Amino acid sequence: MTAKKTKLKIDNERCKGCMLCIHACPKGILEASAKVNKRGLKYVVVKHPDECTSCALCAIMCPDCAIEILRKK
Repeated sequence: MTAKKTKLKIDNERCKGCMLCIHACPKGILEASAKVNKRGLKYVVVKHPDECTSCALCAIMCPDCAIEILRKK
């Protein structure tokens, strides 16, 4: 099995908890955190990172640019 070449990164402090990314993810790997960020808002976390296909639909849907798909070299 080869190592994964991408990683999904969510900026918890930038996330306002609109949850649009959760609905956009075809694999259902995102969920709302039980915790809140410094602004008192629930943020999104990755519950199944190994199932991410790096389609970037979550990042496209995020109105606050809080999600990045990082490509490993």
